[in-house]
Amino acid sequence: MIKKEMIAMLLAGGQGSRLGVLTAKVAKPAVAFGGKYKIIDFPLSNCINSGVDTVGVLTQYQPLKLNAHIGIGIPWDLDRNIGGVTVLPPYEKSENTEWYTGTANAIFQNLDYMDSYNPDYVLILSGDHIYKMDYEIMLDYHKANNADVTLAVMPVPMEEASRFGVVVADENHKIMEFQEKPEQPKSNLASMGIYIFSWPVLKEALIKLKDQPNCDFGMHVIPYIHEQGKPIYAYEYTGYWKDVGTLKSYWEANMELIDIVPEFNLYEEFWKIYTKNDALPPQYVSENAKIERSIVGEGCDIRGTVYNSVISSNVDIGENVEIHDSIIMQGCKIKDGTKIYNTIIAENVEVGENCTIGVGEYAESQLSKKVYNCELAVIGENSIIPDGITIGKNVAISGKTELSDYPDGSLPSGGYIIKAGEI
Repeated sequence: MIKKEMIAMLLAGGQGSRLGVLTAKVAKPAVAFGGKYKIIDFPLSNCINSGVDTVGVLTQYQPLKLNAHIGIGIPWDLDRNIGGVTVLPPYEKSENTEWYTGTANAIFQNLDYMDSYNPDYVLILSGDHIYKMDYEIMLDYHKANNADVTLAVMPVPMEEASRFGVVVADENHKIMEFQEKPEQPKSNLASMGIYIFSWPVLKEALIKLKDQPNCDFGMHVIPYIHEQGKPIYAYEYTGYWKDVGTLKSYWEANMELIDIVPEFNLYEEFWKIYTKNDALPPQYVSENAKIERSIVGEGCDIRGTVYNSVISSNVDIGENVEIHDSIIMQGCKIKDGTKIYNTIIAENVEVGENCTIGVGEYAESQLSKKVYNCELAVIGENSIIPDGITIGKNVAISGKTELSDYPDGSLPSGGYIIKAGEI
């Protein structure tokens, strides 16, 4: 029988609904980040950098791009005969068939996969956070404490603690109490959704809770193990960690990469971030172009001006174009004379000539105040914006729009255009 000390299970099935039109057709872990990467590249790279060579990736929502990106795991050196990366979608079984209904239910449905490696430990990860962590150090900590479960936690400002699951630990970091998004938090140690379980303990808990609806780690599995009196420890992490679950946090995390001294460094030799690389030509910058403090991907053709922005590969920026404080994803075409401010543009979007995007006074969203609540204009993938259009702040556009979609040639702040079948 194959034996692995620790395998990783990477939860990558989430929709990421708070990213609005960016995740209408793509799972959140497959969203572009930093001009070159996908969000899932970060936990996958952490695995291989930490010596974890067996990773199950649990997919569900819109998995096409994610599956194509992961492939057989070559970029992360995870194309192994034994172990490597395995994509695990929900599948039909003889007794009953169901979608993954919660984080723990998804893991439960893959007990056979985990059993086949007979691991001592199972590492549970989320596929939608930006960070670098050595899971081997966390495993050493787990062993040193003779823990059954170790949770990665990080201190957050007390006023933000109610957004997270928080833990109350004693002076030895043994967890005494859990609070799931409490109104009155007793601690500021927030769970990061990164867990190491001793395999027999996890297996027993998952089988015991298999009929629990929407079975979840934070809500059900860890409290159940705690009630059994089993030792659970908090592993405090103090490095950079970003949940890019909202449009504002996603935009901010990208913008932080272009700081003079970036808080999160993509260029470290000893902790590389690996990704699937397309064979692209180098970028071309014309004599009239100007680029300041920006990330620019391969294969770009830049004839305009780019300030403080993250430009992915294969982007075509025309003459007299100005791009400020924006994220432009792969394969976009921005035609001559267009001005773009504080905007996120998803893949393969075409913006016509002499448009202006991200201007005017802020207004509340008419589409969803929960999702669209900052100054950003957001344009979904494969959209088309015709020539000469003015677009305000806090707007959402998805689809091949035409002049007739814009009364007076404009979309005011807070407005939206979602073409039929786009969401």
